[in-house]
Amino acid sequence: MKTKLIYLTLALAVVLGFSSCKLDYFPSDELNSDVLMNNPAGAQYIIDGCYAMLKEEYEYIEYSSSNTYVRHYMQMAEFPADNTCLSGRTTDPLYQATCYQMTDNLKNVGLFWWVGYKVIFTVNTVIENFEEGKSTDGDQLLGEAYFLRAMCHFHMATIFAKPYILGRDNKGIVLRTSTNTSETRRATVGEVYDQVVADLWKAASLMTKSRDNAGYASKDAALGLLSRVYLYEEKNDSVLYAINQMSTPYLDPDYENYFAKALTSKETLFCVAHTALEDRGQASIGSMFNGDGGGWGEVYCSDPLLDLYNRYPDDKRLSYIKPQYLESDPTDKVYFAAPDSIGSSIEIEGVLKVVGSENYCGIIERIDTIKSGGAAKYDTVYSATLPIVTELINGEYPQGFVTYNGAKYPVRIAKTMIKRNSFPNYWVTKFGYQDGKPQLSSPVFLRWAEVILNRAEANAKLGKNADALADVDMIRKRAGIPAEGMFSNNMHGYTDVLDIVLDERRMELAFEGHRMFDVYRNRRNMNRKFGGVHPWEEVDYRDNKIQYPIPYGEWSVSHIEQNPGY
Repeated sequence: MKTKLIYLTLALAVVLGFSSCKLDYFPSDELNSDVLMNNPAGAQYIIDGCYAMLKEEYEYIEYSSSNTYVRHYMQMAEFPADNTCLSGRTTDPLYQATCYQMTDNLKNVGLFWWVGYKVIFTVNTVIENFEEGKSTDGDQLLGEAYFLRAMCHFHMATIFAKPYILGRDNKGIVLRTSTNTSETRRATVGEVYDQVVADLWKAASLMTKSRDNAGYASKDAALGLLSRVYLYEEKNDSVLYAINQMSTPYLDPDYENYFAKALTSKETLFCVAHTALEDRGQASIGSMFNGDGGGWGEVYCSDPLLDLYNRYPDDKRLSYIKPQYLESDPTDKVYFAAPDSIGSSIEIEGVLKVVGSENYCGIIERIDTIKSGGAAKYDTVYSATLPIVTELINGEYPQGFVTYNGAKYPVRIAKTMIKRNSFPNYWVTKFGYQDGKPQLSSPVFLRWAEVILNRAEANAKLGKNADALADVDMIRKRAGIPAEGMFSNNMHGYTDVLDIVLDERRMELAFEGHRMFDVYRNRRNMNRKFGGVHPWEEVDYRDNKIQYPIPYGEWSVSHIEQNPGY
């Protein structure tokens, strides 16, 4: 018992360090180990502190107001994929994530690992010391503890280990299922996933109610995360079984405002709750995506993702993509990107003549009149003419292309855009406007739209194509896609139902931390040949660099094995 009391004291010390979580209802002078072990209010005190750890700012390596678990996870999971365009070099370690230049001493790498294990250690004190079956409220809190332990282990396994599909015996992460830290070793990927599955089933069995809002775990949240874990394991029948234990699916009809109200929407299964007092401003997740309200506005929607959305311009998901037009110049321009920075071009009499160079993004400036008495004034760098040729993707979606040095590059026609380092600004607003504040949001970790798409993917892989397409159409109907854009009766040029599902996942779940995992776990390479400061390349799903390095602060002390390539 003495050892358990020591661990409870440590957990309590961790929790008391958080000022933003709602812990003031339980007087600190009444807290002791016996109370914490026998009173649900004591367990709630600790669990609420663990939720707070996901969003609290920390000093790690260097002080930064942007040092939070949720911010680092969302960026580390999303930016190495193909949905975003980083428009310039930044001192934020998100740059290294974007460019696959991760090192073991970056603050995002270390902070994410450190906080993840702080949460795991703390919930383990509750799991070890709180008795199951004494009350519904107590079991709910114990279930939340199992959920948080599973979620953090799973997050770190997907970031620091190879995808499950590459082998169960690969090195995973350190697995902590108790407060005994006398041994530190890397469990296998299979061992970690097995424990995550066991914890989530346990969590689902214990939780019979929901607390307040989606900022707290619930039975549906545990089962929803299970469906994702099983999907990553390619246990498709188990995906369907887990989802069948859930409540009736719900898609918020007010999609254009869903993310601003995610904390209270019935679509949200779990999010990291933020209040108006926790508006991080420039340090928020949304700040890099959206320059409104003082945000940095340096990360934009990528060209390939925009091409998918623009197949149906009325797609409500485009409401979260905000092009920043130059009001002083309302004329149309043509934009394209190429690897050798062929850059800025001008359209004259229907042909494109290259006249400049800016970073990785080519900008073809359209002009309607010839200046200076019939002659355009410019300094010629290249003399190649680049006519725009329109082709049909999948036989029905028009897409313009230019050909340069024997290679084709897609182009986009849009009004004159505000640019940063030559990159047109397409701000993203999924992480903002809660309570009307541009940078405030409660970032979503789980929602019903994902669960429906998990089911669609599982069905596609089981050969149940009609069921898969019905779920895809459910998502598309909510997005405002017209009847002729549905897939149940028309494949629209696709030859593989799985390709349809993955494109729909890409559009629906963009920027929410799914895309990198969705590509690599399906044994596909990441095509990053589009505008941005990242290398123009295709990343193989077996490449060691898709794993983040084990933090220096961990391996230098515990001497666990570092990931290959670091």
